[in-house]
Amino acid sequence: MINGQVVAITGASSGIGRATALYLARAGAKTVLGARHEEGLSRLTEEIKTAAGQAVYRVTDVSRREDVQGLVTLAQKSFGRLDVLFSNAGAMPIGPFDDLAVDDWETMVDVNIKGVLYGIAAALPVFRQQGSGHFIHTASTAARKTVPNQVVYSATKAAVLAISDGLRQELAGNIRVSTILPGFTDTAFSEHVKSPRLKEEFQKAGQKFAMSPEAVARAVAYVLEQPEDVNIGEVTLRSKAQP
Repeated sequence: MINGQVVAITGASSGIGRATALYLARAGAKTVLGARHEEGLSRLTEEIKTAAGQAVYRVTDVSRREDVQGLVTLAQKSFGRLDVLFSNAGAMPIGPFDDLAVDDWETMVDVNIKGVLYGIAAALPVFRQQGSGHFIHTASTAARKTVPNQVVYSATKAAVLAISDGLRQELAGNIRVSTILPGFTDTAFSEHVKSPRLKEEFQKAGQKFAMSPEAVARAVAYVLEQPEDVNIGEVTLRSKAQP
């Protein structure tokens, strides 16, 4: 049941995070929004409140442990608890190994892997104290199959899968853990790509078979709507057109 649940979302200012915040707020969730871009967070918060929903926000860089802790603390201070942490923030500055873009590799590790781990570190003690809680992590179909130029990104998302399933096994009982594996989604990820050629290829692929972020939001809602004794471990979804 979504109504009344306190849901913290990282990467909430755009794409999947924004769509999920709107969807869950309409279903009655109390949303706690985190992202690096305050302008987008402020607009989203006002949009939710205008529609009679509940939302608070905090500028959050998931590569900083104290920022993620601050988001969880905001949930507790604002609503008295935290029911769901949706670790959704991601980075995708893809490119070939020959570019030796070590800074980009580190960004993907810091955001895609450490961001998830920092979320676990912040929320797990809260969930343990409450005796309930739900971790949801955004991975990618790229975790299952990599292609040239996306290897480091795929590796970070494969790590998210491993972390999530190991966490699920350790916490089996009161705390649920789910992983969402979206295929090509209409988000701003192409802006992360520095090579003009790769960016153009990425954008053309998106025009052919990207699904809407709202489709992923519905998958998150499906996971949350399950009975308390059911844990959806993984949901993989892609557009019908994506090969």
